[in-house]
Amino acid sequence: MRKFLITLATIFTYVVSVGTFFSSKVMYIKKKSDEEILQRELTEGRFTMDELSSLQKEELTIPSRYGYKLHGWFVPTSSRHKFMIICHGVTVNKLNSIKYMKLFLERGWNVIVYDHRRHGQTGGKTTSYGHYEKFDLETVVHWVKNQFGHDITLGIHGESMGAVTTLLYAGMIEDGASFYIADCPFSDFEAQLRYRLKVEYNIPSILIMPIANLFLKIRDGYSLKDISPLSVVKYIKKPVLFIHSSKDDYILPEMTKELYSMKQGSKKLFIAPKGAHAYSYGENKSAYEQAIDEFLYEYVK
Repeated sequence: MRKFLITLATIFTYVVSVGTFFSSKVMYIKKKSDEEILQRELTEGRFTMDELSSLQKEELTIPSRYGYKLHGWFVPTSSRHKFMIICHGVTVNKLNSIKYMKLFLERGWNVIVYDHRRHGQTGGKTTSYGHYEKFDLETVVHWVKNQFGHDITLGIHGESMGAVTTLLYAGMIEDGASFYIADCPFSDFEAQLRYRLKVEYNIPSILIMPIANLFLKIRDGYSLKDISPLSVVKYIKKPVLFIHSSKDDYILPEMTKELYSMKQGSKKLFIAPKGAHAYSYGENKSAYEQAIDEFLYEYVK
């Protein structure tokens, strides 16, 4: 009996330790500081401090349904009808979106960038990789339409986690934009975590995933299967431009190809020849812009 109790206690300790460690790694992923992001973007020539200071930024504070405030910027152009919302990736913030902001400002779009929950100036205790973020995106969409009208042309551009958030919003909530651009999303969070467990820890996922999933459900209210663009992409009716770098080894380009194949109706795919994760634009600027121009010409009136 004593040996059985010791075994039971050992198993319990293992489950609690593994569940707490890996769910914490997901919920409280280490973020980059504003200074780190700013210096990287400046060093890599994405924008200059003069460009940043000269932007006619209007500060935005939009209440989230989860009790915190979403912080962002609205940068207007002369257009009354064309609006872009840009969603950044995990660990960064709206400073990372400025390069995309510039791209669309040059094409006459009004641009909204904002910080996701637990990033930048926005509140929120945990990161959920699109699960709760998709409802915040819905809130931003509603704010734009309430401010500027429901007959506007509205696009959403997302990078990495921002792309997942964009696709989940479009496939699960309301498909409320005119078009979407999804740059380097994962197709399924559970599959992505299995891949990263193998790469980073060399641990069989069967020893980790069920426990981590249980603790994630208990601690943050959702399970891994709730974050699966692959399960909802077929419901997106509006046009989608899928983008990924062929050299991305953090989120594999096969995931975007899988999403593209499952999307019904209007869609385009751009696989950039160069660049690590989230560097499709940075390493293929002209080709990236051409892919967007062709997509907008074909699908956006």
